[in-house]
Amino acid sequence: MLTNILRWLGRACQNTGREKRHVPVIIPRKEHGISRTNISKHALKVLYRLRDAGFQAYLVGGGVRDVLLERHPKDFDVATDARPDQVQKLFQNCRLIGRRFRLAHIHFGAHIVEVATFRANSPKNEETSPHLVHSEAGMILRDNVYGTLEDDVFRRDFTINALYYNIADFTLIDYVGGLEDLKTSCLRMIGDARHRYREDPVRMLRAIRFAAKLDFHISPDTETPIFELGFLVKLVPSARLLDEYIKLFLSGFAEASFQLLRHYKLFGILFPETEACLNSTKSHQVETFIKDALTDTDRRVFEHKPVALPFLLAAFLWYPLQFQKERLRKEGMTELAAFYEACDFILREQQKNVAISRRLVQGIKEIWILQARLMRRSGKRPLQLCAHPRFRAAYDFLLLRAVTGDRAEQELAEWWKEYIVGDDEAKAQMIQILKKEMPRYRRKPKKRL
Repeated sequence: MLTNILRWLGRACQNTGREKRHVPVIIPRKEHGISRTNISKHALKVLYRLRDAGFQAYLVGGGVRDVLLERHPKDFDVATDARPDQVQKLFQNCRLIGRRFRLAHIHFGAHIVEVATFRANSPKNEETSPHLVHSEAGMILRDNVYGTLEDDVFRRDFTINALYYNIADFTLIDYVGGLEDLKTSCLRMIGDARHRYREDPVRMLRAIRFAAKLDFHISPDTETPIFELGFLVKLVPSARLLDEYIKLFLSGFAEASFQLLRHYKLFGILFPETEACLNSTKSHQVETFIKDALTDTDRRVFEHKPVALPFLLAAFLWYPLQFQKERLRKEGMTELAAFYEACDFILREQQKNVAISRRLVQGIKEIWILQARLMRRSGKRPLQLCAHPRFRAAYDFLLLRAVTGDRAEQELAEWWKEYIVGDDEAKAQMIQILKKEMPRYRRKPKKRL
C-alpha cells in the first residue's frame, strides 16, 4: 500500500510544472437540456457505432452549441479517440479527407457527419515530428498529432465550441466555461489569443463570423489582438479565404459580418480595392450600395431562396470597376475598351486576396456586361435578353444600382420592372413608345466626287 502511494506521489511530482491538468464540469442529462430528439439520426448512428466498437464518442462543436441556444443545427460533428483509419473500417460510407487536418466524412446520401480524432497540443518532440508542421510565421501547416479528450478541448478555438455531449451517459462535459459564456453571450478564445491567431489567422475571421451569427460580444482579451495581428490574414491561402468569405456572406448574417470586418480593419485585407472606394469621396454611396446588396442576400437566405456568389462579388467590386474605368477614360481610352480593361484589372487584383475561379469570373463579368445591354431596348433585344441565363441576376443588380444611382438608372429599372410583368401586347406597346421617344439620327449623304 505504501509503495503504491509513493509511486503515485512520484508521478504527481513529475507532472508538476510540466503539464497542468484541468477538472471538467460534468452536467447530467436532466440539467443541460440536450435531447437525442434534437440530434440527427445520422449523427446518432455514428455515435452509437463508435461506442459499441469500444471507442469514446462525443458530439461537439456548433451542433451542441446551437441545440443549447435552441437553434436548429445544420450539421453535427463527432469527436472520438478512434484513429481515422479505424473509423474508416467501421463505416463503408466513410471517406478520409484533408492534409492539414485528417478527418473522416461519413456519407448518408447528401448528409455528411464529420468525425475527428482527438488532437493534442503538440507531440513529445515537436521539432522532429512529421505530424505537426509550422510555417516561419507560426501558422500550423499540418497537424495530425492525436491525444486525449482533454487535449482536444484545448485545441479548439472558442469556449462555446468546446462543449462535449457524451453518448455513453448523456452528460455534457465543460472544461473551459463554455456553458457560462453561452449564457452571457460572450465569445472567448481558449488559451492565449495572440498565440492562437498566429497559429491560424483564420480564427480572427471565425471570431467575427460567430459574433455576427450569434449576436455575441467578443471578450476584450479575444478582440484586442485582432487589431494588432489582422495583417496575418494576408498569409492565409486565397482559397481558404474564399471558403471563409462564403461562410461570412452567404449564411444569413452578411450585413453584420461586413460591419464587424470593417470595425476590426479586416475587410480591407479581403477587398483592398473596395476598401479604397469606401474611403473615397463617394464613401456613403459605395457603403449604401454594398449594404443593400448584403441586406437583400440575408433576406433571400432566410426566405430559403437561392443566393449567387457571383452576384455578391459583382456588387463588392462594382465601384472599384467604375473608379478604374474612369481612370482609363481620362487616359484616352474609349468607353468600351476602358470597361473591358477595368474588368480584367479589378478581377486580377482581387484574385491576389480571395481566390476567384474561372467560373466565378465568368459569372461576375456577365452580370457587369449585361448592365450595358439592359440599356439597349429596341426591337427584339429585350425579349432576347430575358432569355439570357444571367438575366435575373443582372436585373436584380440593376434594381440595386437604381437605389443609389441617378435618375436615368432609376427610370431604366422602372421600365424593366414594368416590362417583365407585362403580357406580349403590353411589351410590344412599350417597345413602340420607346421607339418614338428615341431621337433619330440621319446619316449624312455621301459626297459625290
